[in-house]
Formats: sequence, C-alpha cells, structure tokens
Amino acid sequence: QVKLVESGGGSVQAGGSLRLSCAALGNTDTFNCMAWFRQSSGKARVELAAIATGDGGTYYADSAEGRFTISQDNAKKTAFLQLNVLRPEDTAEYYCAAGGIPSWDCAAQLSQVDFRYWGQGTQVTVSS
Repeated sequence: QVKLVESGGGSVQAGGSLRLSCAALGNTDTFNCMAWFRQSSGKARVELAAIATGDGGTYYADSAEGRFTISQDNAKKTAFLQLNVLRPEDTAEYYCAAGGIPSWDCAAQLSQVDFRYWGQGTQVTVSS
C-alpha cells in the first residue's frame, strides 16, 4: 500500500508563490507516475502536472504551463509543485496522485481515474 502526504498549502496574496510537497510512504515501487490535480469549489478535479519518476518526463496543463513547475526527489520519494505568480482563480484544494502508468502516458494528459493512490489534499487560497 502507498500513502501520499501533501504539505505546503496556505494563503497568499496574488502574485505570490507556494511550494507544495508530496511524500510517498510505503511500497513506492508500485507506481512510476506522480501528478498534481486541483479541485475548486463546485468544479471537477483536473490535472495540472505530472512527472514520470523514471525518466523525469513531464506534462503540464495549459493552466499550469509557465507558472507551475513539477519536480521530484527520487531518493526521498517526494514530488513537488512550485506555484508562482498565483492568481485568485488558483484557489483550490490541491491533490497529489500516483499510479503505475507508462512514462509516455504520464507525459500526456490523464484523468483522476488513471491514478490509484491519492493524498488527502492541501488548500491553496489566493487573495486579490
């Protein structure tokens, strides 16, 4: 079993930055793709970015491209999401996910059903 533990959320003003972390605990050999999703109030959960733990290939949604950066520390089995130039519309619950997904698929858009493991979420609130 795998447990994902997110941290780093909080409240910031527009233009600010946050760095989210996702630590994977347990049998980390069972996944090879980690991703970040977010869910705003009343909206569907959408993928923002993903990283293949093997080759480091990445995917970014249009909403994340240029402002958000996904990275990993393989030794610590941790993924990060750097959030820059935050806007009020970035306010949401941010979730980490992991799954056994081929690297070429991990580097393309995926949906939440593709990921087996989920964190509890961390809230990001951006004020204007």
